[in-house]
Amino acid sequence: MTGKPATTGKKPKSPSAADAAKSKERMTKDDAAAHQMQQELVFTSDKGAARSTWIAAFLVLAIVGWMGSGFIFPTEKASSVARREDPAPVSVAVTNSVADTVTQYYQAEGQALPDRDTKLRAEISGDIAEVLVVKGQDVKAGSVIARFDPTNNEADAKRAAEELARVQREFDNAEKLLERGVATADRVVQARAALASAQAQVIAVAQSAKALTITAPFDGRIETLDLDAGEFVSSGAEVGRLVDITPLTVAIQVPQQSLTRLAVGQTAKVKFITGEEREGTVTFVGSAAASETRTFLAEIEVANEDGAIPAGISAEVVIPTGEVVAHFLTASIVSLDTSGTLGVKTVNADKVVEFFPIEIVRAQIDGLWVTGLPETVDVITVGQGYVNDGETVVPSAAEKPQ
Repeated sequence: MTGKPATTGKKPKSPSAADAAKSKERMTKDDAAAHQMQQELVFTSDKGAARSTWIAAFLVLAIVGWMGSGFIFPTEKASSVARREDPAPVSVAVTNSVADTVTQYYQAEGQALPDRDTKLRAEISGDIAEVLVVKGQDVKAGSVIARFDPTNNEADAKRAAEELARVQREFDNAEKLLERGVATADRVVQARAALASAQAQVIAVAQSAKALTITAPFDGRIETLDLDAGEFVSSGAEVGRLVDITPLTVAIQVPQQSLTRLAVGQTAKVKFITGEEREGTVTFVGSAAASETRTFLAEIEVANEDGAIPAGISAEVVIPTGEVVAHFLTASIVSLDTSGTLGVKTVNADKVVEFFPIEIVRAQIDGLWVTGLPETVDVITVGQGYVNDGETVVPSAAEKPQ
């Protein structure tokens, strides 16, 4: 049995004319859109754009060529533009200075000392019978200051005299017996030794009698006196102090570098702290330095007959030591060079700055006396801080102070 395919019994629909018309319309629209897109993507050449490209390329080549020409053909004009011009000379004020003769002085601080100063001591032990002076009294050499009670000394003197008489008799007898042949030579020698001892005792008592009186060894003033009548004093005890301030001695310490400037006999001006001013004379210059300070002692003697100037006060000593030719300058003119040397900047005839090292020989309140400069020189007074040695400047005369 042959079979046949089953069918649904329905026939497929054939496209209608309306559907075909719609399909054709859609295809027409799609072709138009594609055609429009094809027209938008088409590029056309611009003659103006090509001309700008050639202009830019020409400018680049021109700039590169101009820059390269400086290396191949350098010009003097370019180098002169790069060169830096020299600065104009600095203007300074100068003043003409002429050297003058000035006296050099050595100045130092010192202390007034008494010409003589001694301690009074008792030479024996004993009681003080009387005191004849008071503290602060002026006395002459040999004046009696105090006396001891002489009672013990008088007794010692009698005893020594009796002993001397006794040993003298024994010695005389020993010699007589020796002459007779009764005594020996040894006995005479012993008697002679005893006699010498007794004589020495008499002399010692006599010396003690002199020591009963305490006297002044020189003219001066009793500075201290620790002594009262009836007081017991031991031998060697200090009982007072005697000072001579006529004249005074002013002691100063001289540094090593200034020692050669001083000599015995030079005059000196001494101003004491009390306001008194006196003339003095250098009487001593030491030759051995103090181990602690390495300075030398110098002494100036100052007359003080009236005793108005006391010892121990401070004094300022000024000693003329010679003359020197120097310039007088204000302290503001002095400066330092690059190495720290003290000096003065000047201007020479060629208007060039010159630096001269200087040495200060004398200082005053209003200025300095210095050496190291020519006899006549133009000193820079204004602007020295802005110029250096060897520079050319424009000098002008400084205004004189009113």
